[in-house]
Amino acid sequence: MRSPRFLFSLGFFLMLVGIILPFMMVIRLLDSTFFLNFFSWAASVLGLMLGMISVTLMVKHPK
Repeated sequence: MRSPRFLFSLGFFLMLVGIILPFMMVIRLLDSTFFLNFFSWAASVLGLMLGMISVTLMVKHPK
């Protein structure tokens, strides 16, 4: 869990979910609900934060 590469891949996955879910709502494959909107926003923000933390750890510990 503390590996920067794992955090980066998890952040990338969450950012991807944060992009795909709203796209699926726009093309009407999924119904737009408050929970789904909030979940996609939270996944995007959390993915961005994890990505930034992992990049910081990679620069701090280049291995």
